[in-house]
Amino acid sequence: MNTLHLKYVTEVAKTGSITAAAEHLYMNQPNLSKAIKELENSLGIEIFHRTSKGIVPTKKGEEFLCYAQNILAQVEEMEALYKSDKMNKVTFRISVPRASYISYAYTKFIANMDHTKELDLNFKETNSMATITDVAEGECHLGIIRYQKNYENYFLDYLRSKRLTYENIWEYRYMALMPKDNPLAMVENLSYEDLEQYIEIIHGDLVVPHVSSLELKKKMNPSERRIHVYERGSQIDLLNQIPRCYMWVSPLPAEQLNRYGLVQKSCNDADQIFKDVLIFPKGYHFSKIDKAFLQEVREVKTQIASCL
Repeated sequence: MNTLHLKYVTEVAKTGSITAAAEHLYMNQPNLSKAIKELENSLGIEIFHRTSKGIVPTKKGEEFLCYAQNILAQVEEMEALYKSDKMNKVTFRISVPRASYISYAYTKFIANMDHTKELDLNFKETNSMATITDVAEGECHLGIIRYQKNYENYFLDYLRSKRLTYENIWEYRYMALMPKDNPLAMVENLSYEDLEQYIEIIHGDLVVPHVSSLELKKKMNPSERRIHVYERGSQIDLLNQIPRCYMWVSPLPAEQLNRYGLVQKSCNDADQIFKDVLIFPKGYHFSKIDKAFLQEVREVKTQIASCL
């Protein structure tokens, strides 16, 4: 067994098809089937079930795939350090929700790096289901997902099905973010009724397993006036240019509020609890660079929480 065998089985698990995996690996299907069969014989286990709907891992196969993915991740990390004598290269990939406090921590994380080294950094902001896919398929080493606590079972079941594990980062209630010149900025005890006549900015790709987007938005959003956005840049522009806008967000650092002329206010009716959760493959070994980023996230979170 070598790393090629590990790449073969992880690609088959990813695609659910010998044919598709062979195409992605630039090899013919019979050779790939033979290699997997030889690997199964050498291990004494069946890694995949062949079904009419495709190829799925067996229980033993799922265990083996966890080890295979972790070994490949560590090999990739070593190659990034030593390949072509590029010992100064720093590689980091993460998929996260559109959270200003996380992007703020990421900026601090980069600011504290040694900028004389070669950097290969990827910071992807997307919805939680896409993040789970990114981590499960090895596109990112780590991910952070966000969900309402009452949907936690859906997400944890899905993480288990993808052979991922998790650690809690933060549990909080959303804040209403708005410009300083929004009339609601002066309201002491904000309620949903106060917000009904204002324009809500909302991220348009909320996804929860087994729950329709319409049902989810109805539960989360009191306003019937909405602007759907899909990245954070436009939401800041809208908040700055349209005083009667607001947006539900995780708590922001004071420095960001001051920079953009915004205020964040708690709402008496906003009783939904949200969670931001770190996800990673089972048995994943955190690198020094992983730990540095997570430390920045925790420090920013603690700083914000102390001011609320």
